[in-house]
Parts: sequence; C-alpha cells; structure tokens
Amino acid sequence: MSRYEQYPDCEGVEYFLAEDGRLVAMVVRSSFESLALFPPFLEPTAEGAGQEAREAALERERNAKAVMTPPEFPLQITLLNRDPDKVLKPHYHSAFGAPAGKVRHQIMVTLRGRMRVGVYTVENDYLGQADLEPGDLILLTEGHSIEFLEPRTKVFEIKQGPILAGGADEMTRLGMQR
Repeated sequence: MSRYEQYPDCEGVEYFLAEDGRLVAMVVRSSFESLALFPPFLEPTAEGAGQEAREAALERERNAKAVMTPPEFPLQITLLNRDPDKVLKPHYHSAFGAPAGKVRHQIMVTLRGRMRVGVYTVENDYLGQADLEPGDLILLTEGHSIEFLEPRTKVFEIKQGPILAGGADEMTRLGMQR
C-alpha cells in the first residue's frame, strides 16, 4: 500500500474523497506545518553502500520538504520550508510521459479576499465545500464550483494545458444544484 492510499490527518490539510476512495480535492491551509507527514521521495538505493547516505538525506529533508500529492498526479504540490543558506543548483525537470485521465487537474491559491469552492465528482456527487482565505491552496482533480465572498478577491489558478483557444471546450458543465 502506498502512503497515499491513506491520507494523513493533520492540522492544515483537508481531503475530499469520492465513495471509491479517489482523491477529488485537497485543501492546504496557510497554517500547515506538518511537513514530516509527507516525506520527500528519494530514489531507492541498493542495500549497503549508499543506504546510510540516503537515510541521512531523508532525515535532513523531513521538516524542510513535504511532497503532498501522489507521484502519478499531473500537478504536484510540494511545500518547501528552507533557510537562507539553502541553494539549489541550476536544473530543470525532464518530462517523461503525458498524464493520463479525462479531467485536467487545477490548483487555486487565494492571494486576497475569500472564496468558497464546492467540490464534486465527475459523477456529480457533491462532497462538500472549502472556504479559502489568503494563503490557502486547493488542488482540484474533478468537478467544482466557485463563489467569491469578498470584493476584489484575487486568486492564482494553475491548471494543465494546453488550453483550447477561447476556452469554448474547456469546461464540461455538471448538473450542479448546490
């Protein structure tokens, strides 16, 4: 069983799960601090040589980096908690295959104001809502509605591309009643 088959309960993270257990939405509050519950992925090494180095690296990263989404998700959420002396050398992340699935994932980060996000499965099951405040983030993997609760609410929306010109085919409307 992977560590994401059971989502850890912790302060500052909320999950919306479909009846079959699939993750439909994940809210990460600006107050989240439990990095050690989401240890970084490190490449496995053979037993013996290198094992101690791998364990030491994992221990150093335990409270500095939280990998919060399953590795197969097309959008990844990683929280970094670094001190000024930490420097990452120039790098890029190689693509290794297109994500599968019929629904594009998206992340929304509230910068200013407040908004309410209703969470739905693609089968139109209503799973609940999340009220987001500045600094809060939500990962959406299926259906959703959005209600802006304050004037000039400002939100970053990050989703998989490409986006079709004009966005005409971008959204499939659910019969959402809530």
